[in-house]
Amino acid sequence: MEKIILAGGCFWCIEAAFNRLKGVETAVSGYCGGSEETANYKDVCSGLTEHAEAVEVIYDPNLVDLISLLEVFFSIHDPTQMNRQGNDIGPQYRSAIFYASKKQQQMSQDYIHLIQGKFAAPIVTQVVPVQDFYPAEEYHQAYFAQNPGQGYCQFVVAPKLDKFAEAFADKLKC
Repeated sequence: MEKIILAGGCFWCIEAAFNRLKGVETAVSGYCGGSEETANYKDVCSGLTEHAEAVEVIYDPNLVDLISLLEVFFSIHDPTQMNRQGNDIGPQYRSAIFYASKKQQQMSQDYIHLIQGKFAAPIVTQVVPVQDFYPAEEYHQAYFAQNPGQGYCQFVVAPKLDKFAEAFADKLKC
């Protein structure tokens, strides 16, 4: 198994998408980039903790390769928005790849270079070494699956997941 941590706005959407992919053992919502003392939703929402809302993805590289993970990642968020995703504003919503190996770093940088032409604005996704990851509070785990009727889930997460499921139907678990 391998690990990569991805941040692309609210972790509810990122986690929900990756947990549906073949080859992904787990995708866990959490916080990356700050200290353990402030790794909680209330503090992270202040935008002052240096954390990003992120998802730790544990995957089997024999079943899903890193390029496929990056393809999904860049399709479910806007990597050209600095410190935001839509109405979610602040550094905690930044786009970042926290790589666990030099190979992941190089592949991520190469992939960004490859897809840059598909975007009208520069990709601002940070590619940085993995930092301590702190799982989010239990109520954030599988949030979309447990709260599909919640307003944010209906109007933000669900449309992204519908688009994701259509584009990656052949890569979904079921």
